[in-house]
Amino acid sequence: MTLLHKTAKPVGAGPESSGRSAAWKWWITGLLLLATMINYMDRVTLAGASVRVTSELGLSELQYGNLELAFGWAFAAGSLVFGFLADRLRVYYLYPAVLVGWSLMGIAAGWSHGFEGLLLCRTLLGFFEAGHWPCALKTTFALLNEKDRTMGNSVLQSGASLGAIITPQIMKLLMTEQPGSWRTTFIAVGAVGFLWVILWFFCLRPRDLEKLPAPDEKPAAKGATVGLGAILVSGRFWAVALLIMGAQTVWHIYRVWLMKFLATGRGYEERAALDFNSVYFVATDVGCLVAGAVSLWLIRRYSSSAHDARRTVYTGACMLTSLSVLLPWLDKGWPLLATLLLIGAGALALFPCYYSFVQELSPSHVGRLTGLLSLWVWGVTSPLHSVFGLLIDRTHSYDAGLLLAGLAPWLGVFAMKFLWRKDEVIPA
Repeated sequence: MTLLHKTAKPVGAGPESSGRSAAWKWWITGLLLLATMINYMDRVTLAGASVRVTSELGLSELQYGNLELAFGWAFAAGSLVFGFLADRLRVYYLYPAVLVGWSLMGIAAGWSHGFEGLLLCRTLLGFFEAGHWPCALKTTFALLNEKDRTMGNSVLQSGASLGAIITPQIMKLLMTEQPGSWRTTFIAVGAVGFLWVILWFFCLRPRDLEKLPAPDEKPAAKGATVGLGAILVSGRFWAVALLIMGAQTVWHIYRVWLMKFLATGRGYEERAALDFNSVYFVATDVGCLVAGAVSLWLIRRYSSSAHDARRTVYTGACMLTSLSVLLPWLDKGWPLLATLLLIGAGALALFPCYYSFVQELSPSHVGRLTGLLSLWVWGVTSPLHSVFGLLIDRTHSYDAGLLLAGLAPWLGVFAMKFLWRKDEVIPA
């Protein structure tokens, strides 16, 4: 008997059953983009102010890395908690609750004094921010059919870039020469989350996310539902687990350390580094949206399966991140910056593919699987920031770590080739 079965893909009540227009589901996907944007705005304030924070609070590079380690491990714990809650509670109410939680922690970080206070705030920020992803994926899974999900997940994920684009510009406006002015940014960015909660309740009603069978998808065969335990021991699950490990490594190493690499490693002034951070995340946003568009094009132009299209896009993104091998030979100047932009485009293009692979694993356990995979990947990759910081303290160079991070996504290519077996799927 095989471990996994192809089951029906339930979708939300949607426009047909709730009187919504055909475009309504895409407007809601845009609302999810805004949630991701706010999630990243609260997250990247520390990276944008990293030089000032470490200087004013007297932190070592290792301590700065430990702030990200605490955030990551708390994110792992929150992923498990909220992943299971998303499958058991109404996302309509859970989603805004976690968003309020992380917004409050973002504000509190601006009021913290000393390493210990900032560490506590960043830890709780990570815990609540983790709730965004299972709630968002449950929403896109309910609203969109299988062919549209990679594009929908691209829109959702592209909010990460928008948040990282906007935040440095806000920081340029709010951070003055006055010591401690970075705190205002933390408070202002944290307050934005409350506006999203108002929009969520204005745009949706509880029944909008109730699951009904999609008209173009077959119902599941009786007894086709597979238990969570069977999925967790399958090759497919571990293929996705290794894939996200590689994607997470390149994305977060560059997210956390890019500002320091530019300012300390290559001698850029703070304002120039902040400006490039915004441009970098424009490139990541373009890469993310192109990933979804190319996936749709491959399906429609060459009649590729949704799964095969995602694998092709993922491999192409790996080729871009592998340009990291050039970084040790590039000094300050446009070749360095152009290479970083291409790496960034590839880094975020990996994630829509990953989210869609998770949704392929099981229609019945999307929240749980998202939470468990996030627990795994944040638990495994978060210590890399401490290792990275310790390496910099000893070698005074960022190059080797950034090079290796760019190659990490290939782990996913090989994992999908050798662990994702088609014979684990029983046609409906």
